[in-house]
This record gives sequence, structure tokens and C-alpha cells, in this order.
Amino acid sequence: MNELSTLPVMPLDIDALPPLDGKKLLITGGARGLGEGFVRAAVARGAQVTIADIAAHAGEALAAELQDAGHAVSFVRVDLSDPASVEAAAQAAGQQMGGIDGLVNNGAITNSGGKMATELSVETWDAVMNVNVRGTWLMTMAALPFLRASGQGRVVNIASDTALWGAPRLLAYTASKGAVMSMTRSLARELGPDGITVNAIAPGLVEVEATAYVPAARHRHYLEGRALPRAQVPDDVVGPVLFLLSDASRFVTGQVLPVNGGFVMP
Repeated sequence: MNELSTLPVMPLDIDALPPLDGKKLLITGGARGLGEGFVRAAVARGAQVTIADIAAHAGEALAAELQDAGHAVSFVRVDLSDPASVEAAAQAAGQQMGGIDGLVNNGAITNSGGKMATELSVETWDAVMNVNVRGTWLMTMAALPFLRASGQGRVVNIASDTALWGAPRLLAYTASKGAVMSMTRSLARELGPDGITVNAIAPGLVEVEATAYVPAARHRHYLEGRALPRAQVPDDVVGPVLFLLSDASRFVTGQVLPVNGGFVMP
């Protein structure tokens, strides 16, 4: 077999991304990884952002860095498995920013990586579902009064292409992200009369700190299976998320967009 060619990763042109001037965004899981990429791009395009994350040290440090650079950024700690914490975080974000125009449900955990279905414990299954599925629902409901008041509410759920191709040894996470996709469609119909759009992004295997545990063979499997043969980086997901938060996507709702270099083409 011929050696697989690999495309270079080109720098992202932030100025080419959709403008978010004046929009007030709440981004969960925004302290690190993909979420950090969303936060940095959003403020660069004019948004005001509240970072919500369980990782308080990282979240506070990122908020302080961006504040020093002149951006309107704040941090609230949230435990997505705790309904009271979710409600408090949404209320704090809405009060700090004077409203919420857009919500990115990015916070999630894996926990089940590397285990077969027969090896999963009920505790692991419940932990993943409580954060990834119930937490997404709870945060959307907690932010809903603000999104309705906005008159232009946007919800972007971060799913995963693992739910599109059925990744093995990742059952709880894969099932949770499939549930997020289904939830996206139902919420789009329920919240549409309020002028709120609800969409999902399904990234592939992104090279971030949270995926460092993934075996090299799985990374190679993705690389060889992509129509665009290169590693996926956070900047690859930023553009689609900002588009779905922007006015440019005002008539797009209930959609699941795979962003994975063509690894899955549903």
C-alpha cells in the first residue's frame, strides 16, 4: 500500500469567521480543549462570553487572560451533573452579561474509553449520561428564559461522529452523543416558535488534551479514513460553531453537522 499523504494544517483566519458583535454567549466546558477554542474565536469576533466549567483554575486563568486583552469575558464554575449547579451557573451568566443570546453545550466526559460493553459499570454509564445528556438538557432549560428574551436565541450542542459510525470500546460516550443528536432535533421543534434555533456539531477525533489517552491506532484509523487526510485540530470546529451562533444561520435548525474531514458522510 502506498504511504498515505497528509495535508498540512493551515492557520485559521479569524477575520474570515462570522461576526458576533454584541452577542452574549454561554459556553460550557470552555476552559480547555475545543471549548477554549470556541471562547477565543467568539471574543475575537466581538462576542461577550461567560465560560462555564468544572475546572475552575483553568477557567479563571483563561478569563483573566482574555480580560487583560480587552475582551468581555467572565467565568462561572459548573458541575453539569448537579441540577442546582447548572441553574446557578446559567443565572449568574445571564446576570453578568445582561442576557444570553447563544448557548454552546460543549461540556462532557468520556469515562468509558477503552472498555467493552461487558466491562462497563452502571456507575460509569450513569456518570456519562448525567453529564453529557442530562446536563445538556438542564443547561438548555436553565438558559431558556434568557434565550427567549433575546429574540434570536441560538443553541449549539457538541455531539460526536462516534455516534454516526458506532465507535467500539466507547459505548457510554457514543450512546450519550447519539442522545444529544436526537435531543437537538426535538428541541429545535419545541423551541422554534420562540425563534430559537437548535443545532449540533459532530466533530471527529480532535487532537486536544482530552484525547491524549486515545490509542495511536485509533488516531491512525481516523487519519486513513478521512477524505481530507490530516489530523483534526480545534480550529477545524470553530468556524461551523460560530456560523451556527451567528445571524447567518438564522433559518438553520434541527441539523447535525459532521465536522470530521469526511470520515463519516451520513
